[in-house]
Amino acid sequence: METWDVSSLQIEAHHPQVLRSDAETRAIAIQLPAGEQMQSHQVHERSYMIVVAGEITISHDGGSVSGGPGLLSHFEPNERRTIEAVSDARLVLVLAPWPGEGHPSRSA
Repeated sequence: METWDVSSLQIEAHHPQVLRSDAETRAIAIQLPAGEQMQSHQVHERSYMIVVAGEITISHDGGSVSGGPGLLSHFEPNERRTIEAVSDARLVLVLAPWPGEGHPSRSA
């Protein structure tokens, strides 16, 4: 078993921290400063994102959702979204399968 106290990790903005990466999944902790965005964020994998601290707004297909700690979001592979930190936010992103179809690390 592995555990992480994500709220106490030393994570710098613009330097996501990979918590675990194996043949099936990748878990990443992200510190997103207030007012900053992950614009047109898209990954090859199915992804789940949970807000650990702070407040964010997720914009997708002309709509938006806002939330704070405990907000869990699911995105299909290659689904585009913009994530904006309303206040300093800490997020955990889980990608599966890792790496997904079309990821540059996969051989053609």
